[in-house]
Amino acid sequence: MALPAVLENRLRLPVIGSPLFIISGPELVIAQCKAGIVGSFPALNARPASLLDEWLGQITEELAAWDKAHPEAPSAPFAVNHIVHKTNDRLEHDVEMTTKYKVPIIITSLGAREDVNQAVHSYGGVTFHDVINDTFARKAVEKGSDGLIPVAAGAGGHAGRLSPFAFVQELRQWFDGPIALSGAIANGGAILAAQAMGADLAYMGSAFIATQEANAAPGYKQMIVDSSGDDIVYTNLFTGVHGNYLRPSIVAAGLDPDNLPEADPSKMNFGSGGNQKAKAWKDIWGCGQGIGAIQDIPTAGERIDRLAAEYEAAKLALAEKTKLTRGRPLAWAAE
Repeated sequence: MALPAVLENRLRLPVIGSPLFIISGPELVIAQCKAGIVGSFPALNARPASLLDEWLGQITEELAAWDKAHPEAPSAPFAVNHIVHKTNDRLEHDVEMTTKYKVPIIITSLGAREDVNQAVHSYGGVTFHDVINDTFARKAVEKGSDGLIPVAAGAGGHAGRLSPFAFVQELRQWFDGPIALSGAIANGGAILAAQAMGADLAYMGSAFIATQEANAAPGYKQMIVDSSGDDIVYTNLFTGVHGNYLRPSIVAAGLDPDNLPEADPSKMNFGSGGNQKAKAWKDIWGCGQGIGAIQDIPTAGERIDRLAAEYEAAKLALAEKTKLTRGRPLAWAAE
């Protein structure tokens, strides 16, 4: 299982900062990339559509300037997320823009599109596709996706029902390409656990909502700090697709989180951002189950520094534990 060439020797941590609807913008993406993880944003965050050209130019120029000034610690590549569902009437324009700037990594969601993969491959980019089960994963690979993002139970936003253990095990029965695991990953130990299960990368979102660069309401950030996994509600009411949301935000919208009706999936609409009076993600705030590990609102760089320290500590701790069972430390324990 090798990482795509675009990621080799470019990551401080094996992490993709997931694209956060409304929340991810150039400031967060640039901070993540400078600190050594893949930063990403949904193309639909750039509104009006013409703003996408400006954002891509800004990110590309600032990261190139950073790399020139810091050859010893170049930035990680960035990614853009395309919602390829039929209701996204901006897709053609947005793919043209990301092709113009040769965005290194494209993340596709809600439907696999062979033509989108071909457009990315035309300039040497790589694609990852969000999937919630094995069937969708196989379809994505058949249509040309280079990597998979299994969105397991507990992930923020549109999440599946499968345990990350079950999900990665199934995928590794037949897929040897890059996997970025999503689902309640919020500290360095969880990043290492994702790799131990067979993933190549961790896919982290909720931890970066509670950062200073995130374009989230102050109340949203503080709610993440104040909440835990017990405060996450799984429902398809707000977009027609099942997802995880913060219970207090549902209550604040005047709804009963314990008695939410089922939505009609045919009403799914990603052009308007939702199909209810209370809109996801403006009023109803998405979040994953891992937020019990989030205790404050630092800069993205400070968050990544902590993740790196936790990751190294977890490797050493795991090496000590293996001595009790095999009598020999893992090879990387001596690094």
